[in-house]
Amino acid sequence: MPEIREYELFEIHEPVSQTIPFVYNSPHSGRIYPPEFIAQSRLEGIAIRRSEDHYVDELFGSAVALGAPLLAANFPRAYLDVNREPYELDPRMFDGLLPPYANVNSLRVAGGLGTIPRIVAENMEIYARRLPVQEGLDRVEAVYKPYHAALRRLIARTHVQFGFGVLIDCHSMPGNVRVAGSTSRPDFIIGDRYGTSASAELSRAAIAILEEMGFAAIRNKPYAGGFITEHYGRPSRGLHALQIEVNRAIYVDELTLEKRDDFAAVADAVTDFMQQMAEYVEKFAGDRALAAE
Repeated sequence: MPEIREYELFEIHEPVSQTIPFVYNSPHSGRIYPPEFIAQSRLEGIAIRRSEDHYVDELFGSAVALGAPLLAANFPRAYLDVNREPYELDPRMFDGLLPPYANVNSLRVAGGLGTIPRIVAENMEIYARRLPVQEGLDRVEAVYKPYHAALRRLIARTHVQFGFGVLIDCHSMPGNVRVAGSTSRPDFIIGDRYGTSASAELSRAAIAILEEMGFAAIRNKPYAGGFITEHYGRPSRGLHALQIEVNRAIYVDELTLEKRDDFAAVADAVTDFMQQMAEYVEKFAGDRALAAE
């Protein structure tokens, strides 16, 4: 697959020494669009970029200076989504039969947002024609599996070094997201799969920190966390996974995708949040709710 060999699929930004038990992950901020992929698509320009978590890797980039690694995708989410099972594939997208182990009936596949997405935001179809089945399987082998192998290594290393670990899965959400039954717009959403991917204490601490900073923050609704949070969060083993969604409207113009003037201020606030989270975890590292049983 030459189109994905012309650049690094992802980057692991490492501190000189990891000093805090955190791993930061930005799986949807990739913005390198291979020409071969664009040639397959009916979309171009800003339209194909609607599914990006715009500049989230930059918002959380100071994690490295704080002592934590940051894994960031370079490939775009529209090309392949690592926040899915490896084979959530839509048979309507492909010429030929998918293997029997493919999950063709998930809600995410039905919505067009499987491992190889059929649409970007606003239900815009990506492809002009069907893809060969083998191309889809090749993307999983060449992109999905190496990414998750890298993430697993970072989490395992952190767990061994500190005895527990916290994965923060970093995302952005559209500015028009509202809390169900309300007109309020959250600035941040913390997802813990309804208490199954991280301790409730950790989630509540994240919400409290953000609110103390003056942000509107809520838990799990409408984003409780995706495959990554669900798959890697094992609180009973001292492995906690939180998903954080940042409202794009506070730092980027959603029409032009240009950074707003206060982008730096939002990035500074995110740095403050990460610092306070690290201090909280250090303070309560021996707590049974955080450490491995």
